[in-house]
Amino acid sequence: AEMAAARLSGTENRLVSLPLSRIRVIMKSSPEVSSINQDALFLTAKATELFVQYLATYSYKHGRGKEKNALTYTDLSHTAEECETFQFLADILPKKILASKYLKMLEKEKRDGEVREDNEGEEEEDEDKA
Repeated sequence: AEMAAARLSGTENRLVSLPLSRIRVIMKSSPEVSSINQDALFLTAKATELFVQYLATYSYKHGRGKEKNALTYTDLSHTAEECETFQFLADILPKKILASKYLKMLEKEKRDGEVREDNEGEEEEDEDKA
């Protein structure tokens, strides 16, 4: 009843900071979604908002941002890399690296890949010992 009252009075939008229309568009972009219940839309928006707040707060507290009194991209990417809860975001929030460093990494991966093909059996034994 409380949710219906909020919807009728138009206060629902004030209970979430994220724009419900944008959330609806994102939800509808999924092929499995045909219609969106108003309560489901509101709860998705609120859950997303709380998740973003948690990610930002955690990243701020555990990052270098505290020293600068600012939340940085580096803080967010560090959280995605180091904290198990947020590791699913690692692809979305990758560590920033210089292009030259990235090219060197690609070269190394290519070389390592060629080496692995030559002695695959030996590599696996080494991993078991570690």
